[in-house]
Amino acid sequence: MRLHHVGIAVEDLEEAKARYGLLGFGVVAEGEVASQGVQVAMLKGQGEALVELLAPMGPETPVGRFLAKRGPGLHHLAFATPRMEEELARLKAQGARLLDQVPRPGFGGHRVAFLHPSFGLGVLWELVEEEGA
Repeated sequence: MRLHHVGIAVEDLEEAKARYGLLGFGVVAEGEVASQGVQVAMLKGQGEALVELLAPMGPETPVGRFLAKRGPGLHHLAFATPRMEEELARLKAQGARLLDQVPRPGFGGHRVAFLHPSFGLGVLWELVEEEGA
């Protein structure tokens, strides 16, 4: 698998976009994942580097709770896979604690699944289904 993006939890999406813009990152997609109560801005720098900025739509959303507990910063690492179910089964067989037993809709129309931070050595992992990954 390859690194798909780095997810960063932020309190102010506009401020965060401006800050990352100083490094040459531009917005390539924006929207929300209503089921998770999050506004998203996907940024791209040079090469393949993607940064996903996540701003909560309320304090009781997953990202809202994350910010209340930990403050802004690294939320997750996302890895691309062309075969989601196979990867989930393989990782589960290796002892991964799956937060999602089956994929769910994610940003940009991708199917995604999350693994517990304890398996990612303290970092939440996201699998993103992507053709040709």
